[in-house]
Amino acid sequence: MSTKIKKILISQPAPADLEKSPYRNLVRKYNVDITFYKFFEVVGISASDFRKTRIHIGDYTAIIFNSKNSIEHFFRMVKELRENVSENMKYFCSTEAIALYLQNFIQYRKRKVFFGNQYFSDLLEVMGKHRDEKFLFPCSDEKQTEYTKALDKAKFKYTKAPMYTSQPRNLKQFDIDSFDAIALFSPVGVRSLVKNFPDIKEHNVLIAAFGTSTHAALKENGIKLNIAAPTQSAPSMAMAIENYIMGKTPESVVVTKGDMSRRGVRNTINTPAKKSKPVIANKEVYKQRMEEKKAQAAARRAARAAERAAKEAADKKVAEAADKAAKTPSKAPAKTAAKAPAKSAAKVPAKTAAKTPTTTAAKSTTKSTTKSAPKAPAKTAAKAPAKTTTKTAAKTPAKTAAAKAPAKKK
Repeated sequence: MSTKIKKILISQPAPADLEKSPYRNLVRKYNVDITFYKFFEVVGISASDFRKTRIHIGDYTAIIFNSKNSIEHFFRMVKELRENVSENMKYFCSTEAIALYLQNFIQYRKRKVFFGNQYFSDLLEVMGKHRDEKFLFPCSDEKQTEYTKALDKAKFKYTKAPMYTSQPRNLKQFDIDSFDAIALFSPVGVRSLVKNFPDIKEHNVLIAAFGTSTHAALKENGIKLNIAAPTQSAPSMAMAIENYIMGKTPESVVVTKGDMSRRGVRNTINTPAKKSKPVIANKEVYKQRMEEKKAQAAARRAARAAERAAKEAADKKVAEAADKAAKTPSKAPAKTAAKAPAKSAAKVPAKTAAKTPTTTAAKSTTKSTTKSAPKAPAKTAAKAPAKTTTKTAAKTPAKTAAAKAPAKKK
């Protein structure tokens, strides 16, 4: 059995393209007339009022952003106060869409921008690895929100920096009785509705609300909740309204992003439940199990330390081998150049110069001089000239003297 809903007032800005929005199926399939209008407006706090908080942005090393409004008013305040934001500042965003919105204000770098997967608890898990940072949380002037509750529960050290306020808008132009349902998404929207229509409980209009904090705000004001979201089968407001139109039985609300702490349960669709650990009643058995776990953990640490030591030793050997390889090219040529030529130049030429030239020269000269010069010339010079001179000297002078002598006699 279906319930007739033909006209809905959505307390959100109109989407850029309705065909791509989750409300497209309601319009096409059920011919529902949807009106979008944001129930409140965000107004920035002045710089003079912010100075009264005595918060200096330069004293912090990390910023937490949970909405685009917080990003816009943070950088507006930085500009008005003429503060200097360090290049090493870390930014933690609740979703990737909000992280990408930072590109309009800073140079986006993966090393300093962090974001959660889907819920605020995912961001808290990421922040858990950076607990030494000094966190600043730009937010509205509300005393406590679902995000501050989650941060407090996770025991993060942060400073709340109110930079904007949410003010209810005038809704008197709407005829509430002309709508079959009103969809609310935040406690501020509930306050705006109550402020404009104090007798809203008397009107015959269905109230749909998203998130447990919005449900709590309705309960505080005594307003009945007809359509609750998100549920296991309807994670969005559009699907929850469609289930109501189709007459499906209402389901229990799952925990949403703002209500979950870092260690909270994330109830998402098709997420299997974790198996509960067995409870050990015997204390002695429990102590024994704990000792075994500690011993196993110590053994794992020792094994990891041994692996690191072995790896460092191997790296050291490789480095030493590389240093030796780098040094040997300079020493080896010097030694070879110093030793080899020296030896070859000293030994081989010396030997050859000492042995071969001298011996060959000495032998050849001595042989040639002793054989040819001393023997032949000496004998010939001693014998031949002596004979010839004596013979000629003996013969010729005698003849000349004999020839001259008779001549004188005559």
